[in-house]
Amino acid sequence: KMIKKKTKGKEKMSKMFQELSAGDKVAVQIEPSVAFSFPARMQGRTGTVLTSKGKAYIIEIYDYNERKQYIINPVHLKKLK
Repeated sequence: KMIKKKTKGKEKMSKMFQELSAGDKVAVQIEPSVAFSFPARMQGRTGTVLTSKGKAYIIEIYDYNERKQYIINPVHLKKLK
């Protein structure tokens, strides 16, 4: 029997205030405890940071062979190496 880890709860402050720069590669990881305003199918997709807009970042993601730009809060982003 598989036991699921708790995914909701308090988000980490370091993720909320992480700094990203233009050209960084990121993966979208939806944080369920924080509201998100982009499609749930973006979960796990990778993209490139274009610029910042307020506290959020503009991310360019290929969505079914089409380049799209999404404005995503840094809580939902994981920087790739």
